[in-house]
Amino acid sequence: MLKLTKYLKPFIGSILAIVMLLIIQATCDLALPEYMSNIVNVGIQQNGIDEAVPLAISETELNKIMLFIDEDDKKVLLDNYEVANKSNLSGSIVDKGVKEYISNHDEKIYRLSTKNKDEKDKLAKILKKPIVTVAALESENLADMSAEESPMMQLPEGVDIFTAMSSMPKEQVESMKTSIDEKFSDLPDMMIDQMAVSYVGDQYKNMGVDTDTLRLRYILFEGALMLGIALASMVATVLVGLIGARVAAALGRNLRGKVFNKVIGFSNAEFDSYSTSSLITRTTNDIQQIQLLMVMLLRIVFYAPILGVGGAIKVINTHTSMGWIVVVALVAISLLVMVLFGFAMPKFKLVQKLVDKLNLVSRESLTGMLVIRAFSNQKHEEERFEDVNKELTGTNLFVSRIMVTMMPLMMLIMNLVTILIVWVGAHKINDGIMQVGDMTAFMQYTMQVIMAFLMISMISIMLPRASVSAQRVCEVLDTEESIKDSKNAKTFSDSVKGVVEYKNVSFKYPGAEEYVLKDISFTAKPGETTAFIGSTGSGKSTVINLLPRFYDVTEGEILVDGINIKDVTQHDLREKIGYVPQKGILFSGDIESNLKYGYKNATEEDLKEATEIAQATEFISSKPDGFKTEISQGGTNVSGGQKQRLSIARALIKKPEIYIFDDSFSALDLKTDAALRKALNKKTKNSTILLVAQRVSTIINADQIVVMDEGKVAGIGTHNELMKNCEVYKQIALSQLSKEELANE
Repeated sequence: MLKLTKYLKPFIGSILAIVMLLIIQATCDLALPEYMSNIVNVGIQQNGIDEAVPLAISETELNKIMLFIDEDDKKVLLDNYEVANKSNLSGSIVDKGVKEYISNHDEKIYRLSTKNKDEKDKLAKILKKPIVTVAALESENLADMSAEESPMMQLPEGVDIFTAMSSMPKEQVESMKTSIDEKFSDLPDMMIDQMAVSYVGDQYKNMGVDTDTLRLRYILFEGALMLGIALASMVATVLVGLIGARVAAALGRNLRGKVFNKVIGFSNAEFDSYSTSSLITRTTNDIQQIQLLMVMLLRIVFYAPILGVGGAIKVINTHTSMGWIVVVALVAISLLVMVLFGFAMPKFKLVQKLVDKLNLVSRESLTGMLVIRAFSNQKHEEERFEDVNKELTGTNLFVSRIMVTMMPLMMLIMNLVTILIVWVGAHKINDGIMQVGDMTAFMQYTMQVIMAFLMISMISIMLPRASVSAQRVCEVLDTEESIKDSKNAKTFSDSVKGVVEYKNVSFKYPGAEEYVLKDISFTAKPGETTAFIGSTGSGKSTVINLLPRFYDVTEGEILVDGINIKDVTQHDLREKIGYVPQKGILFSGDIESNLKYGYKNATEEDLKEATEIAQATEFISSKPDGFKTEISQGGTNVSGGQKQRLSIARALIKKPEIYIFDDSFSALDLKTDAALRKALNKKTKNSTILLVAQRVSTIINADQIVVMDEGKVAGIGTHNELMKNCEVYKQIALSQLSKEELANE
């Protein structure tokens, strides 16, 4: 899979944009639980009061608090509070209440003058315990103290505790403060914070502050922030999906183009290594698997770690002492994934091979349908297809069942983890060491960590199959072509045109031990026809397939116009050749597009001339649309003879210097064959013609006949010469024609 990273270079900018958007998305998702916690803790439980530092406090209450504050802390406190008056009050809810209170009461109100967070935190540390102490004394919450521990309990009835304390000796006050501190030392910090905030809320109410509006505004403000963050996350998610899909689609497009271009450059040696069905599967299904994985990778592989690490940090920062629950959840999920992967992994690799096999069987059956029907073997082919289809279906079902099983089990683990968090959190809330909002936030962060792990697990599920596909695609892309252009390619001379010379040419297929051709030598000149004949498997087609470099010679050399064909580019070489294969191959389109395949600028006169020579005019003119008649895929709507004639016309339109006819007249009747060869001789009188044929009547007038026998040259000469001195040719000729027919020919 890593080999494909080099094909992502054109998309680096888009990938960086995706990473930035994912960071934004993860940051937004990680922020939401904290806001939810604030709404529950502060907005609902604390009436919208988020800190133990009162924004405004009466002089009476301030004096009470200062009874329990050190001298140094008193100075800090007084430096940050100022007497409230109408000039220094704003339009906040608290200040509105203070304004009304000042108008109706003579008591001084002190207003917090600083907005610095550090100063507020410092004040909170100073004020929390004194505030709780004052609140406890006001509510007479120290009844558990003994008379020795709490001298104030011995005061006469009706005497105010705080008035009495203000006149007590300093040592007695300090002793009392020490006793109170010891009493509150067992209380959790969170409970002290809540008690202090509750006291601040009560003071606000006493001053006429509308705490209900204060709470509502806090909830609405936090809710609006949550909504904005959620919208930002949504926008980032949509953009990531859009850009990720475009990158994956473009990567798939590029890979298909590269694979196709690579395959086009393959010689027959490479095609022998890959079946047609396998190449089709690699170009379509395998690249689709890579494309699907890439969409998921771009959306998850960057997002999941950010979410997981961020969630883990948030879990630690909640100070709930429940981090062990996350560890338990991750261990359980890891064990589940490992067990399921152990069963599924071997099957992933098998799926792609079975897809290849299914394509192969389907392709063979559809291509050979006429033969299948002719031999009444439809049942056999159905069973053959059904066997492969059942095996692929069974494998896919096995994998799918494992994947289907995985999600319910994952959800079960997540629900059990939720129950465990609620169970443990409820006890902590009951003990006063955790707030409901903190438990809710912890639960959400835990789910985010688990979801991040699940995302990685899902990628891991897709990765094996996509990795197999990537490996198969890379095999094609990394295949070295056995036939390459020379780095210092030569060019053909204009002075010599069409001279073909084979010098001691021998050839064996890649990986084979035995030679198919051995020591082949001949020269074909312009204006002459060089024909090849021999029994089936004697090497006729192989000889001429070496000229366009469908294969490269193993030994010896082939010269065109005096230059070794390995020393020129394949394009320049093939521009000089008009090739007509044994099996006429047409492409989907119309007759005109097929005829112009080798020469796009051919005129209508060129088309008519070529089709007249190829004896194709009659059947083309019989079609209602003439040259615009549609040709179906593979040319299935024309006969074998018509395909051959159109293939010959296509080569003629190119007007090359060398013509190769690889048994290209086999589907023609004798009359058409004779008429075509007669017209062809006039058209190609200045070109070199290499002609492979099975019928002696086709080549009997050739200027030079090369007789092939078991990969060797059994004789070279004209028909009359070979009848005299080549036994192999003589046997072929007499097996096809009588002596009288040979004499008439």
